[in-house]
Amino acid sequence: MTALQRVAIVVNAAVRPFVASPLGRRLVGGTLTLVTYRGRRSGRVVTIPVGYVHDGDEVHIGVELPDQKSWWRNFTGDGHPIAIRLDGVDRTGHAVARRADDGQVHITVALDAAPA
Repeated sequence: MTALQRVAIVVNAAVRPFVASPLGRRLVGGTLTLVTYRGRRSGRVVTIPVGYVHDGDEVHIGVELPDQKSWWRNFTGDGHPIAIRLDGVDRTGHAVARRADDGQVHITVALDAAPA
């Protein structure tokens, strides 16, 4: 485990409750949210804070420093199921990660239909 990964574990643990709280949603809603997924190999359920842009039935997540992180690799190839909190409501969808020619990684989440 790299130093960045160790720091990320501590920071994510501190940020998760804030982002999930009503105050956090008011302060950072529309820019930060929580995603939850099951690791493809580990089978563990993981929840992490991410920056995002919500655009209709899609959510776009940029991965900063992708070569020093591994979580986004769960969504390569055909992608993987994901849950994302939008406006205080958990939504599900299918996420696919793509690496651009410049090395940046972007994840596109196609949201499932909203509950009625």
